[in-house]
Amino acid sequence: MAIRIRSSFHAGGKPRSMAELASVIAMLAWKLAIDSIKRMRQADYDIDLGSAYFDYVCEFMIFLALAADRVAYRELGPEQRSEFTTALAQRIAAAIEDNRDMLLVDVAPGRCQRHVLDLFNRRGTEYADHGYTEAGPDFGFRRCFAACLQELLPEKDRLWAVDQVMEIESPEAIRALEKTLAGLFHPDAPRKRRRTQSPAES
Repeated sequence: MAIRIRSSFHAGGKPRSMAELASVIAMLAWKLAIDSIKRMRQADYDIDLGSAYFDYVCEFMIFLALAADRVAYRELGPEQRSEFTTALAQRIAAAIEDNRDMLLVDVAPGRCQRHVLDLFNRRGTEYADHGYTEAGPDFGFRRCFAACLQELLPEKDRLWAVDQVMEIESPEAIRALEKTLAGLFHPDAPRKRRRTQSPAES
């Protein structure tokens, strides 16, 4: 069966643009990244303010953006997906740029934004080798994410970080992301709606 494609998205009777939907997900990704750092710190992982904190936020938000792109692949037409994902990458880069003062010290304006967009493109190639189904990211997708975060941590934390990221941080974030995207892409659909076709890699 064909994937159901919606041509409009409604909020109070007014259609939402892909850019508006991307803004919602960018804000969600920021919140989930900060929440993840809090959990990691509570679990005694050292993520200090500065470059480690900044890099963690970037990697986490990009992971969610690439996951959102996979959901968009199965839910949207090609043009809408491209518009959504492009806007999402830009919104995430802008969010990190706007908050650069709380992440890094003495960073030239625009540098953070350029860094995030470059990183998004690099990670997109790396994650492309792994799958994403209705159950969420496969082992390779989650393992790639864990490896990215693992490198940001002190040596003492790296061995245990993979399990923390793959078993706790990734599933928590993906559940929130999927739930939010379902509401944005299909606001009129039943809450427990089942999709008719599994996504495939583009």
